Amino acid sequence: MTQESASSPDLALPLQQGLNALGLALSSAQQQSLLDFLALLQKWNKVYNLTAVRNPQEMLTHHLLDSLAAVPPLQRHLARRPADARLLDVGCGGGLPGVVFAICCPQLAVHCVDTVAKKAAFIQQAAASLRLPNLTGIHARVESLTGPYAVVSSRAFAALADFTVWSRPAIAADGVWLAMKGKRPEEEIAALDAHVAEVFHVEPLAVPGLDAERCIVWLRPVPSAQGAGLH
Repeated sequence: MTQESASSPDLALPLQQGLNALGLALSSAQQQSLLDFLALLQKWNKVYNLTAVRNPQEMLTHHLLDSLAAVPPLQRHLARRPADARLLDVGCGGGLPGVVFAICCPQLAVHCVDTVAKKAAFIQQAAASLRLPNLTGIHARVESLTGPYAVVSSRAFAALADFTVWSRPAIAADGVWLAMKGKRPEEEIAALDAHVAEVFHVEPLAVPGLDAERCIVWLRPVPSAQGAGLH
């Protein structure tokens, strides 16, 4: 059995079970899109090495469900935002969590930026193959983007201080950073530039089937940093 054939029928039930555990209601079409995305990631991974995890079951847990765990918190936040809100996923790599966010939140424009051309190209391929008009891959340095984005997200991208400084020009004045981390990153929080960002909530996440600590660090830009000439 190939990895691709293992990705859809064999993973459909554990995906549904994971969604149930997360309390996340997705349509059958959205669930199929998630499975198709996983198959696409496996296919491209053979050539471009987008992720070190190659076993389909592990990819489901460590990548797909791990990213899906952040969707309910994101949806709660978006419920308080204008309908035309945009999200920037920084250092998107293999599209995690950006592609997952685009599938689960079709009303949200998701831009995935990466400095590696092949990774941005994979996002564009995913947008075309999965028919996601709200998904765009961008090959650039995040420092070059201006936004404004209501949400700037990352998953295992960089230390919080670097993440917030580099993406500061892209975030809206009333926007938020959504940083997916393992255990609560006390040292990273302590190292934040107080003139750039402040933490307003650290939200624990429970990933179905994964016995490891996960959390979202929610941050907001410090108003005094506006126009301060941050590099």
